[in-house]
Amino acid sequence: MATEKTFTVAGTATQNGNTKVRFANDLVARIKILNKNNCTDINLVELPSPMTKLQALQYLTEQGITGDAGYAVAGKLAEKTKLAKKGEVKVKATGVKASAKTGEAVTA
Repeated sequence: MATEKTFTVAGTATQNGNTKVRFANDLVARIKILNKNNCTDINLVELPSPMTKLQALQYLTEQGITGDAGYAVAGKLAEKTKLAKKGEVKVKATGVKASAKTGEAVTA
């Protein structure tokens, strides 16, 4: 089983009018790259611990980001949550009934 990549930096940046969520492991290097690519409104934060993209998005949401950046984070979080739920396995219990008198499970 492959483990998900983790990041230590997350935030948003605007390029050509589009605000996107950005992830990195080196704050200074990422800011230099974003500046070189003419990004504006760069708002990156160091995460308290290495996190997956889903965890980082949840953390950014808790920080109360507003405006275009908040919208970008919310949209990406919804996308990542949907993908995470696709990987979940649902289990359906069959052949088990609860006894109304005792409250114990009775196999059928």
